[in-house]
Amino acid sequence: MTKKTVTAQYPDVQPDLPPRSRGVIGLFEENCTVCMLCARECPDWCIYIDSHKETVPAAAPGGRERSRNVLDRFAIDFSLCMYCGICIEVCPFDALFWSPEFEYAETDIHELTHERDKLREWMWTVPAPPALDPAAEEPKEIATARKTAEKLAATQATQATQATQATPNEPTEPADRTEPTGPAEPQEGTS
Repeated sequence: MTKKTVTAQYPDVQPDLPPRSRGVIGLFEENCTVCMLCARECPDWCIYIDSHKETVPAAAPGGRERSRNVLDRFAIDFSLCMYCGICIEVCPFDALFWSPEFEYAETDIHELTHERDKLREWMWTVPAPPALDPAAEEPKEIATARKTAEKLAATQATQATQATQATPNEPTEPADRTEPTGPAEPQEGTS
């Protein structure tokens, strides 16, 4: 009650949004493999995906042809969406992201179904992820990979030192071994 009221002049001055605000969903189409996980996991069934299969010729001679899914339509009906973020969480290829855009109101509810072109435009408004905390604990996957690499490097180093200890001047075979006696093979150039 002691503070002066401040009116936000919204259309002229854009509001400062929190860093993780949920506006709309942006689509990074290059990462989408049409696995349909987002559409299957959506509790509102507001994601519509259409695709077809294409045959990719063999990369090398003798190889086999492969088939891949090609995205034809990716649409989200924002009149049904409840902004839960499940589609973004389940996407295994990082094709969906939260965009802070919130000005997409329409006069007709049927126009709130946005196709992949509009979703791609919103992708470029997605903020960069925050920097990692330097004091944070290292992820267990990276720690395990580092330990495995260190063990492999130590094993290779011991093998290399053992190989250098055996000098080429010293015979590596037992000395009492005799060469087989037999007819000598003719050398090249002699008959």
